[in-house]
Order: sequence, then structure tokens, then C-alpha cells
Amino acid sequence: MTGIDFSHTPPVDQTGIEERVARLNTRSIKKESKVAGLKLALSMIDLTTLEGRDTAGKVRQMCYKAMHLHDALPGLPTVAAVCVFPTFVKTAKKALGSSGVKVASVATAFPAGQSTRDVKIADTRFAVENGADEVDMVISRGHFLAGEYGYVFDEVAAVKEACGEARLKVILETGELSTLDNVRRASDIAMRAGADFIKTSTGKIQPAATQPVTLTMLEAIRDYYYETGIMVGMKPAGGISTAKGALQYLVMVRETLGNAWLSNHWFRFGASSLANDILMQLAKESSGMYQSVDYFSKD
Repeated sequence: MTGIDFSHTPPVDQTGIEERVARLNTRSIKKESKVAGLKLALSMIDLTTLEGRDTAGKVRQMCYKAMHLHDALPGLPTVAAVCVFPTFVKTAKKALGSSGVKVASVATAFPAGQSTRDVKIADTRFAVENGADEVDMVISRGHFLAGEYGYVFDEVAAVKEACGEARLKVILETGELSTLDNVRRASDIAMRAGADFIKTSTGKIQPAATQPVTLTMLEAIRDYYYETGIMVGMKPAGGISTAKGALQYLVMVRETLGNAWLSNHWFRFGASSLANDILMQLAKESSGMYQSVDYFSKD
């Protein structure tokens, strides 16, 4: 167990965070930069299906879309990854082949995280052994809210070890943490325990990703980098559905962390519905006309 005292983390100025978000959202983006930004945002998306009704066929269909977002528009990137349950990792891995699209798998009794550590470790190892490039774990929010910060640290560290070469995204489920101070503390714990990414939400709880929460986490990443020299990635997930919103998040990343984080190695969107809105905007920039949403596949 770590000897770090996580009961005293830097307090978050909520008013200051909200004012900074408002200022960042006023930034204007020229047309050329807008198109480049939208393509960058597309390349940062983790297409996701995490439903009880998931089937191998649905996963294969999503993988096809990950590689062929809209063939009528030339020059589009692939998305960064597809995210599935551990039982579908092999299916996704085979479908994606040598495309370069990563396979991410949720683990650790997603989304509630209410299970034993042994089960969570087994869940993680199963995903990795089946070929997952990335693992998205959830922290134990009950233990965190009870002030058992060492428990949360140890659990993240154990899962990180079980990941082996796979990158670890640690989901804080910020909608259950209540305050920005808690978001900052959970971010610090996750990073010091070995997280490669910190992620806002499972997408199953509201509110999910918000700009104030994301800025709080970005500032935690910045401070950790200044202290250690270690880069940690960021993934807002849930509730981001418009191209305009995606560009606002990219401005926030650039202004807070710099250009080094503006790649899908360090920043992701957990927002499958976002892809189609970006595609509609790119089609408009190309042709001058909006296409119907029916022109774009939902999965």
C-alpha cells in the first residue's frame, strides 16, 4: 500500500474552473482548422457497445464502421479503438485485423465495480489474454467515498500489473463522486497507481462527462506531469454528441496540456454517437450541404 496521504489534495476552485471553461468556449476556429480538428476528433473516438444484448454480429458491424466511417468522404481516419466486453475481444480482434484500430475491453466488474479483487483481476487477465490492447477499469467508488483511498490505490495498482503490456484506462465515474475536489483526488490516486489514462465515466451514470470535470482532470494531469515528467492520457466519456462540443474539448486540451496531448495516443472520446455528427459536419464542409442522418450507419 502506498504511503502517500491522499486526504490532502489541492482544493479545486469550482468558480474558477467554470469561468475558464466559459472563456475557452468562446474561442473561434477558422474553416481549415475546423476540418482538421474534426478529423482529429474522429481519430480519437472509441466506438463502444456495452449492452446485455450485444452479439458477435453487432461487434463485427461496429468494427467495420471503425475502419470505414464513411467511404463517400475520402481522406477520413479510422477511429482509435473499439470498446467491448471481455467476451467479445477475440471477435473484435479478428474483425479489425491489421487495421491499426485498437481493441479496448472493460473489466473489473464494469460498470458498478462491486466484486472482489480476485474477480476483477481475473476479468482483466481474461481480456488481455484474449488480445485486448487496452483495459478500461472502474474504481471502487464506495471505498473511495468512505475515505479508503489506500484501498483504491492498491486495487488500481493490482489491475495495472494484471494488464501487462496493455494500457490501462481508469474510470472514475465522476457522476458518483459529487464534487470537483473528489474528482481531483480520484485522479491523483489513479495516476500515482499507474493509470495510463484517466476517464470520466462509464456512460451508465448521469451526469457523465462535463467540461468542468474534464478541465479538473486535465489540470491534475498537467500537475502530475510537471511533478514527475510522466504523461497520462485523458478520456471524457458519455454525453459528448456534437462536433462543436468535440472541438471545444480539443481547445481545452491544447490550452491546458499543449499540443503533445493532441493525438489519440493521449486523448480519446468515449462517445459513439459523436462520430455521425462529425461526419455530417465534414460532409457539409465538403459539399456545402447537410446530408440526412440516414446516410450514416448507427453502429
